[in-house]
Amino acid sequence: MQPFEVIMKQAMPVNEQQLGPNLTFYDLHPPATDMLAEVTQSLSAARPHLHPKYFYDETGSRLFDAITTTEEYYPTRTEAGLLEQYSGDIQRQLGATGTIAEPGAGSCQKVRLLLERWAPDRYMPLEISRDCLLQSTRELSLAFPDIQISAVCADYCQALSLPSDSLPGGRVVFFPGSTIGNFDPEERRQFLRGLHHLAGPGGALLIGADLQKDSARLNAAYNDAQGLTAAFNLNALHHLNRALNCDFDVANMRHVAFYNPEAQRIEMHLECLKDQQLKLGECQLTLKSGTRIHTENSYKFSVESFTRELMEAGFTPRGCWTDPDNLFSLHLASTD
Repeated sequence: MQPFEVIMKQAMPVNEQQLGPNLTFYDLHPPATDMLAEVTQSLSAARPHLHPKYFYDETGSRLFDAITTTEEYYPTRTEAGLLEQYSGDIQRQLGATGTIAEPGAGSCQKVRLLLERWAPDRYMPLEISRDCLLQSTRELSLAFPDIQISAVCADYCQALSLPSDSLPGGRVVFFPGSTIGNFDPEERRQFLRGLHHLAGPGGALLIGADLQKDSARLNAAYNDAQGLTAAFNLNALHHLNRALNCDFDVANMRHVAFYNPEAQRIEMHLECLKDQQLKLGECQLTLKSGTRIHTENSYKFSVESFTRELMEAGFTPRGCWTDPDNLFSLHLASTD
């Protein structure tokens, strides 16, 4: 097997920087998005929509962190409790861990417990936000000086197409937070196959999935009493106003979130309370009163349905852990 660094350089154009004794930064130069063209196309569609990535400027990230601490929003604390309780059982299933790879690693907070308890040889966070990745991995490299950190700045497409031998043996892909529920079914099938490729032969996947439950509890989780989720949803429009000067009248937009039992998903929308005249570059766009902009889906699963999806992607289920109230599930699956 070739050294990791050699494989990375052969995989695609990459800028490598040694930022510390145990921190190497690989910039795969994620392709830039034409934000104006993308937003114009999505808002002009028959069913207007926005990509959920527009939630996440500095304000949006801060709001999401606050949401995870609310009484109504159970996924974050429930998953953290499962990792705390069962990380030893999961490690015994896996054996020695050579590498933990985490696509969409963000602030790298959730992986800390695994790094502490499993002490892998290498941690490989993959994240499109260069600044976020640099800040979080610099902090992590100081906290875990005995773990080699190979930070890869890449989008999902680049991350999931890396050669499978670019990760040394015993590799575990970690994908927490029920983020898998944000993908529509066909996107989810393709993404899970990509995670299988990223794990490679002899690898494994540890993934969180939110479970189906009483609709009242689901609706409460996305309509918290403090209004943080509403502010988070509406912040996408503030973000676009700052970035594109598109003149959303945010005061006359309403957060709408509800559980759709037929689709088995939470839907988030922004509803116009009066006509909106938007500027999108040289274009003008009218959104009529009552128009809803679809901003996010969050699919909910049963243990059985998500296990089937893992198997369809080529994984072999190895274990599943749930909390006493069956709110959330952690799944371990191998590529063999």
